[in-house]
Amino acid sequence: MAADEGAHPGVTEPPAGETENLRRDRDERAPDRREDQHNVKRDDAPGAPGARDQKPPEKRTRWPLIALGVVIVLGLIAGAIYWWLTRNQVSTDDAYTDGRAVMIAPHVSGYVTQLAVDDNQRVHKGDLLIQLEQKDFLAARDQAAGQLAAVQAQLDSARVALDKAETIYPAQFAQAQGQLEQARGQLYQAQAEYTRQHGVPRAATSQQSIDASTANLQQAEGQVKQAEAQVVQAGLIQQNLTQAKAQVAQLEGQVEQARGNLEQAEINLSYTRVTAPQDGWVTKRNVEMGNYAQSGAQIMAIVSPEVWVTANFKETQLNRMRPGERVAISVDAYPGLKLTGHVDSVQLGSGSKFSAFPPENATGNFVKIVQRVPVKLVIDGGLDPNLPLPLGISVVPTVTLQ
Repeated sequence: MAADEGAHPGVTEPPAGETENLRRDRDERAPDRREDQHNVKRDDAPGAPGARDQKPPEKRTRWPLIALGVVIVLGLIAGAIYWWLTRNQVSTDDAYTDGRAVMIAPHVSGYVTQLAVDDNQRVHKGDLLIQLEQKDFLAARDQAAGQLAAVQAQLDSARVALDKAETIYPAQFAQAQGQLEQARGQLYQAQAEYTRQHGVPRAATSQQSIDASTANLQQAEGQVKQAEAQVVQAGLIQQNLTQAKAQVAQLEGQVEQARGNLEQAEINLSYTRVTAPQDGWVTKRNVEMGNYAQSGAQIMAIVSPEVWVTANFKETQLNRMRPGERVAISVDAYPGLKLTGHVDSVQLGSGSKFSAFPPENATGNFVKIVQRVPVKLVIDGGLDPNLPLPLGISVVPTVTLQ
């Protein structure tokens, strides 16, 4: 068996230490391998069928690998250049145009008799927006004017009475004193008559004369008391003058009140003309001709020409952001419009802090969420008057940090 193995070069001697079973299995498979080797040699022979159909193996090129390496290098270079150019820039797509919208509401109620503006119309300060019915307010103004005239007449009369009182009351006091002196003189005469009638013998006078002297004495005493009372009453000169002055002051107050009522009536009449408080564009008009406009109810809004951008940057983007830094703004609605501006201010509070239901981080489980803080960006240039910027449209600002 060793001779057979030497006659066939395809069979090798088993390695040393191989077990008997493995050697037997190798011997059984050796004829199959020798047959396969002979078949391969015949197929590769120059005259063998199919040898002419085989092509020599193509030579592999390195150009694809070189191109791939060039592309990778160019990508790295472009990435490095982009990082270098944008390393000092922060941007956000959570940004919108913002501005001032003045809500218009009438001060008084009434029917709309004139509608002077239309939707999205440009208006200037003082322009008429709507006109309300004026009849009721004209009547109220005329009534207030009549009340003012009546109270003014009463005040004029009271002032004249005060002037007269300053002269009359001292004169009345002097007159009362004169009447008191006169009554005292009549009392002295009555006393003398009474003494004479009661001092003479009854035969020298009559009972009638005695009774008359007694009555005259009592009457004279009463007149003296009455005159004294009149003197006391007339002596209240200062008090009477103070009362007259108080009457004048009271009527002066009523005049001021009536004048205020007249002014209020005139103001209410002027409120029937609702005018534009500033320049801008009419928006959200919800009033029509003939509607009954309620006092304080919003009928339209006026958007001012001043527009800025409110950008909600992440709190991690605010480290180097300062007021005055340059901003480039792109508008989603107008891709060709490029705006420039600067950082105006950073709101002192995140958006969630001023929401209707601010978070309560002290309760329950806490999950840290990156907050966003509104930043006001003022537009300096690039606006096109033919391309209006409505409030609330999306923009993408890019801030160049210093």
